[in-house]
Amino acid sequence: MNKPLAVGSIAPDFSLPDQEKKVRSLKEFRGSYVVLYFYPKDETPGCTQEACQLRDDFSAFTEQGIVILGVSYDSPASHKAFKENHLLPFTLLSDSDKTVAKKYGAYRWFIPFARRITYVIDPQGVICAVIPNVDVSTHASQILALIEQDKKKN
Repeated sequence: MNKPLAVGSIAPDFSLPDQEKKVRSLKEFRGSYVVLYFYPKDETPGCTQEACQLRDDFSAFTEQGIVILGVSYDSPASHKAFKENHLLPFTLLSDSDKTVAKKYGAYRWFIPFARRITYVIDPQGVICAVIPNVDVSTHASQILALIEQDKKKN
């Protein structure tokens, strides 16, 4: 397994198709906090719980202008169905060739799914928090607390 990126490092830019096959890049969200969360697979129990928890707390993110981007190896069509099935209000990105997962330490060569890991990227594009061991039941509140801490530092 490759290592996660460190807090304080510049988040590598990338371009990936979203659930509508529209290519999105990290740099288009510069100026906002970005939650970049990697997850193993659409429609699996833990991934569904994680996504639905972010959905349920979505207003707390949008009130602060925080962008949520979910990333897995699933296809845009799979993401579109997952998003529709669970009324997910945020963007899901397809990293089918695993390029971005490799850059961000979410790639596991011996397992066909991305590692569950979350990065919080500040408005300047710097990684301000890494959650390597995500608890899907408290993920949203943990992210919001980390962003609040980062805002107080700056």
